[in-house]
Amino acid sequence: MQDSHAPAAPPTGSAGDLAQPVSPARGIPTATNVDHIAYTVPDLDEAVRFFVDVLGAELLYREETVQSDDEWMAEALNVHPRATADIAMLRLGPVTNIELFQYSAPDQIRRMPRNSDYGGHHIAFYVRDIDAAADYLRGQPGVRLLGEPRTVPHGPIAGDRWLYFLTPWGMQMELISLPSRLPYEATTPHRRFGPCAAWAEGR
Repeated sequence: MQDSHAPAAPPTGSAGDLAQPVSPARGIPTATNVDHIAYTVPDLDEAVRFFVDVLGAELLYREETVQSDDEWMAEALNVHPRATADIAMLRLGPVTNIELFQYSAPDQIRRMPRNSDYGGHHIAFYVRDIDAAADYLRGQPGVRLLGEPRTVPHGPIAGDRWLYFLTPWGMQMELISLPSRLPYEATTPHRRFGPCAAWAEGR
């Protein structure tokens, strides 16, 4: 019988595993994984519907409005002291938790950053058939595709096919599809994570 107190076997580090061995000489002590990624959106209801209905996320919970009458919002969250935040947590695929914020603040900048702006960002979805995925998104109300799928011709990820698209509120996202082997793999034992066997794997 296996000792329940024995340490778990370390992950193998293959492309399909959930983790790779992490050097104990660097990084945050006791960290085990990235828990979530968060985005601020202009309309939380609209964003939750889009993530659930179009992107296939699952809504886990919504929190009561976060606010304070003192300096807590500034001290704890680095926002205006009178800011308020409504929050939802979603599960997006096998390994990703997404936290969505809708803030109201006196000094709020109400435009989405471009990729070239400080704070610019996007979330990318690995797909096995990028043409089918692009066709699906093309039919979604309010979604704007930035052209057609493109192919990286050379470099460490030669063969990568990708396409950016915008959500109805202007948040930038990406479709990406990679060949089974990439040129960079010849130079390092480390690997990008993915793809998973299926979207629902690990739930």
